[in-house]
Amino acid sequence: MVSQYVPADRGTVWELLTDTERWPDWGPTVTGVESEDRGIRAGTTGRVQLPIGLWLPFEVTSYGEHRWTWDVARIPATGHRVEREGEGCRVGFELPLYAAGYALVCRRALARIETLATEP
Repeated sequence: MVSQYVPADRGTVWELLTDTERWPDWGPTVTGVESEDRGIRAGTTGRVQLPIGLWLPFEVTSYGEHRWTWDVARIPATGHRVEREGEGCRVGFELPLYAAGYALVCRRALARIETLATEP
């Protein structure tokens, strides 16, 4: 897992992680999203656009207790979680073993999430 403390309310961060329209704001590998659900739930489906222009289908496979997981192109991808910690929260991405190299991308996403969550 890759995680980072964010000095912001857990609800604010959770909104960023679960609002499909905001994914391109913090996700370095997502430049577009098409989904009928703006706020995700278990079973939400749609497509994400990669920086190279390719669109891949996704499905949210689990959702609850400030944690959600998804499959992208039918392959299990990152898990997302937000836990209270002190005055803020800890945001984390769970990585499948085969995606360990994706940790650097997740670190960039965490930095963007912190910036977005703490903007005035």
